[in-house]
Amino acid sequence: MLAAMPHSSAPPPPPEPAVRRDRGDACPGSLRLHTADDGALARVRIPAGVLTVPQARALLDVALRLGDGALHLTSRGNVQLRGLAQDHGQELAGVFADAGLLPSVRHERARNVVASPLCGLDGRGTADVQGWARELDALLCGCEAAAGLSGRFLFALDDGRCDVAGLGADVTLIASPGDGALLCTGGAPEMLAVPAEHAARSALLAAETFLSAARDAGTGAWRVAELPGGAAAFVRAVAERLAAAGIPAAARDRAEPLPSGTGPAPGTVTAPDGRAALSVEAPLGLITSAQWRLLTDTALHDGGGELRLTPWRGVVLPGLGPDTADARLAGLSAAGLITGPDSPWHGVGACIGRPGCAKSLADVRADAALAPGTGRGLPVYWSGCARRCGHPHGDRVDVVATAAGYEVSVRGERLHDTMNDPSEFAATVAEARTTPLTQ
Repeated sequence: MLAAMPHSSAPPPPPEPAVRRDRGDACPGSLRLHTADDGALARVRIPAGVLTVPQARALLDVALRLGDGALHLTSRGNVQLRGLAQDHGQELAGVFADAGLLPSVRHERARNVVASPLCGLDGRGTADVQGWARELDALLCGCEAAAGLSGRFLFALDDGRCDVAGLGADVTLIASPGDGALLCTGGAPEMLAVPAEHAARSALLAAETFLSAARDAGTGAWRVAELPGGAAAFVRAVAERLAAAGIPAAARDRAEPLPSGTGPAPGTVTAPDGRAALSVEAPLGLITSAQWRLLTDTALHDGGGELRLTPWRGVVLPGLGPDTADARLAGLSAAGLITGPDSPWHGVGACIGRPGCAKSLADVRADAALAPGTGRGLPVYWSGCARRCGHPHGDRVDVVATAAGYEVSVRGERLHDTMNDPSEFAATVAEARTTPLTQ
């Protein structure tokens, strides 16, 4: 676990040039809809990915009545609804408020919180980060200043297994042995050790420190990494704010970067007490109405009445009995969800592409379907243009559409410039996913 890593005396990297923004971010929300070629889009923030069955059914109802009938999962464990009309905002607000999905209108785009989805389900981890997530969400919604966070600012709460810790969040809490937490900000090599009982409040104070620093810099920063002055200076500012709030914080250095996060493998997860959880993934992040209904029915009748959406475009259903788990997993597989690591769709993602996005240069989803894999090797993400909307964090194969064809790269090293023969897609992508660069 990261908490056990030795200290490092390596000098911090030089600060990146300051990013200047002349406008606020354009991220959609539950109420601020984004116009796409397939209609308006709403992005519903789901802190820690946790949905009750009534909330999940409310989302399905909206998708069927007002949208394209599907639920689109994001790389932050949120839900997007597509195919809406621009005048649906008021109706959406009412539905979401009634379902408990909109506790604060002013803060709805600031509730970007991911958490270890298997927390408490498999005997791993050292803290209940789901509890931290609930506390942090309440603190965010109760803080007037937090409404000023951009829709891209991200909190990650890791139970010590280092899954969401590697997702590039602005504020990361990592549970450590001994009832503590490590507070990481942006890509800073320095961390702050805080008591677990102050973890959620420490995360909020770090966000408030960012807002103050962004205001003072006048650069319009959306994220911590965009602040001028360097990571070390920001960590010192956070430590000072924590001290002023009476929260003890001890500086720690980490000897290596946070590992790239990997989500729960699809399949059955067994807890020490014998209870089971089901982990499934949505092909290309899209869940049909029939699949969503089956997930919610399984959660209600066989599970714990809860669905956990993951930042890897998956769903975890906790609380099943060992005698029913295998049969329910088989049913989800028959419905078309990814239930095993050998599925050809495991690790494959794509933006919406044509015809849903005017900026896309290709129908990336149709092309991705021509290149099924074996579920092994690096994940692969297909993008319709250089913006690479929705791409996951961490190591992956990037397949990016250009005017001449697809560029294929791994960790920034281009392997193919113009992949444009559909008959070669499968072999080219499979080779890229298992190239020595991926080892």
